Amino acid sequence: MSRIRAAYFDPDGSRYGIPTFWWRGAPPGYATRRQLRAAGLCPGGQPIAAQILWRGVGGTRTAYLYRVDLARPKRTATPAQRRAIAAALRARRTCRVCGVVRPYYIPRSLGECVDCAYPMEAAA
Repeated sequence: MSRIRAAYFDPDGSRYGIPTFWWRGAPPGYATRRQLRAAGLCPGGQPIAAQILWRGVGGTRTAYLYRVDLARPKRTATPAQRRAIAAALRARRTCRVCGVVRPYYIPRSLGECVDCAYPMEAAA
């Protein structure tokens, strides 16, 4: 085991306060938030169970680990929430001047679709 890995290996948590492992050295049963999300789970309010430490750009980097057995299924949007999101996104594509629903989001800097903002270029 290299000295760098040995510096970050503390499975009982005596040095760092919580169990600490090196990069790619965590035992099965632990996962990061991204790994939980990819599996359709979320931490569900559980405390941080362990951490991974490694030497990276700018110093020591940390990734927190959660127990997979305590993770809960991630919440999904209700049909009403999905309808509200669709309506909000459609409103972002609707021009205030001509009322046409465009296939792109209306630039906030213009406040109207490109055809209404630059009528001479649209005619050409």
